[in-house]
Amino acid sequence: MQRNMAETVLGAVVLLVAGAFMFFFYRATDIAPASGYQLVAEFDRIDGLDAGAPVRIGGVKVGQVLGFELNKETYRAIVHLSVDEQIKLPVDSSAVIVSAGLLDGKFLTLQPGNEDDMLKNGGRIEYTQSTASLEQLLGQVIFSLTKDKDGDKEDAAATPEAPAPAPAPEQTAPAQETHP
Repeated sequence: MQRNMAETVLGAVVLLVAGAFMFFFYRATDIAPASGYQLVAEFDRIDGLDAGAPVRIGGVKVGQVLGFELNKETYRAIVHLSVDEQIKLPVDSSAVIVSAGLLDGKFLTLQPGNEDDMLKNGGRIEYTQSTASLEQLLGQVIFSLTKDKDGDKEDAAATPEAPAPAPAPEQTAPAQETHP
């Protein structure tokens, strides 16, 4: 009987610790279900943007990315996102995919516009900007470096060196006349 009581207490402690860990994990990772109104935005590329990624305004989290789909007519990525009910966005607001860092993922940042009309639930953000992938950026840097080196060689070949100035003709001093 003593052994069953010890096992029961130990099992309860394990379940309590597991519950505390799950609560901490839930709060620390901010995976709470999205609340707020939903918006849609279309992008040319969404490489690295994941469902659940934060939506920010001025660096402050105001929502999250809900999911994606492909527009079968334009072949653009449709991003579904939620924004906090208290945040009202003008209809001319823009959405930009931003890199969180070199090794981190990406997130969506919203830049509020100036219009008086506000986006409503199910509204569409018309102005969007995708980010270039890391591979594209590195390719551009490498291409520009090789272009500069090749350009310097071409410039040197295209512009011949200026001829050295001709030596000045020797001038002889006039002979001095001596008078007796």
